[in-house]
Amino acid sequence: MKVTKKTSALNNKNTSWSGRFNEPVAELVKKYTASVSFDQRLAAFDIQGSIAHAQMLGAQKIISLDDVKSIETGLAEILQEIESGQFEWLLDLEDVHLNIEKRLTDKIGDAGKRLHTGRSRNDQVATDVRLWLRATTDDVIAGLKGLQLSLLDLAEAHFDTVMPGFTHLQVAQPVTFGHHLMAYVEMLTRDTGRFVDCRKRINKLPLGAAALAGTSYPIDRELVAKKLGFDGVCENSLDAVSDRDFAIEFTFAASLVMTHLSRLSEELILWSSPRFAFIDIADRFCTGSSIMPQKKNPDVPELVRGKTGRVYGHLTALLTLMKGQPLAYNKDNQEDKEPLFDTADTLLVTLQIYADMLRLPVVEDGVVVKKGFIVNKDNMRQAAFEGYATATDLADYLAKKGMPFRDAHEAVALAVRYAVDKKVDLSDLPLTTLQEFAIEIGEDVYAVLTLEGSLNSRNHIGGTAPEQVKAAIARVRKSMS
Repeated sequence: MKVTKKTSALNNKNTSWSGRFNEPVAELVKKYTASVSFDQRLAAFDIQGSIAHAQMLGAQKIISLDDVKSIETGLAEILQEIESGQFEWLLDLEDVHLNIEKRLTDKIGDAGKRLHTGRSRNDQVATDVRLWLRATTDDVIAGLKGLQLSLLDLAEAHFDTVMPGFTHLQVAQPVTFGHHLMAYVEMLTRDTGRFVDCRKRINKLPLGAAALAGTSYPIDRELVAKKLGFDGVCENSLDAVSDRDFAIEFTFAASLVMTHLSRLSEELILWSSPRFAFIDIADRFCTGSSIMPQKKNPDVPELVRGKTGRVYGHLTALLTLMKGQPLAYNKDNQEDKEPLFDTADTLLVTLQIYADMLRLPVVEDGVVVKKGFIVNKDNMRQAAFEGYATATDLADYLAKKGMPFRDAHEAVALAVRYAVDKKVDLSDLPLTTLQEFAIEIGEDVYAVLTLEGSLNSRNHIGGTAPEQVKAAIARVRKSMS
């Protein structure tokens, strides 16, 4: 929204506090200290909080019910002006609160001036930010669920698709692609729990703390809390106006989500490379090269990986912002909004775009009508044959035959070294050759050395057996319903 550099007045003065001063604020200082260019996004929440405050003032007979009605009507009209883009934001009025208060006073006269009775901008802004962040947290939780559903659908479609599992980015053991995706579902489940928990601490009302010490008016804070849907009130006035733990906690939770999506991004980038060719990301999420016509670059995962650092920076900024502040409110706290707003914006759009990018193709009557995330099963399977992924299964086989595991480990290591020299897989070695490393090996060993045999043997909760992957998907779907 446009901010106009137009001299205005509140009660014929430049600001709500200018009577104390004998010279106007310097123009450069106005620009430096103003927050209206970014805090105007709080407008609807500021109006919501002001209406509840006015209703409480009326109920407590601090202002007249006629004033309350005028305030309600005026604020409703101002909200319409803001939503339609007709509201003129003035830089001279510094922030969202004074802009709305000035407009209200222009519309309804003295009743508008009475609205600020029993509150300060300190507790007002703290309330606005909590109202906004509570709604934003609900949006984040919904976004996390949307991404989980995309992952669940993809995992269900590939519950038995074989791929190599990696440690140290080296082929380790066979897993299914569905099982791999379910690891990210688990991460997002934890992320959701953090935001649900964070919301409880966001949802406390600071209004009524006034500047820092409370107010001498006979206010009813619990009534305001109830009207605004808060679970309770902040119980110490000093803490109420200066606390930004909830913003830091939100940004920390957002940083962890971005960490998880950055890890997935790194895998998608690798897997989409011709060196892997495990997956194909739909063209609408990629770009080409200005010079190399063959290129298809995974820009979305790359940007998610980059934007993760951006969110980390906001967390560090907020922690640094708060670390040296004495009680109570300080102007430093104005710097909480831009990092918090950008964190929320970045996280929400990332969740939305990832949920879309990981969706299965839309097929109607056997025809793909909307391209989606493609998995190259054959390439994944072929890669699982590389790196002797079933070597551990052979060691387990020998241990089950009675050989101490450490001895089995050594015997299989020698067999792998032999197979590497011969450039063949363990399953390609003749029985007589395998028995040179361990006499306990019998004909039944070849069932153990298959990819499916390896997968199916891990048939327990948390294991990669296809049966367990389907069960895990069902459990998560049930928990989300």
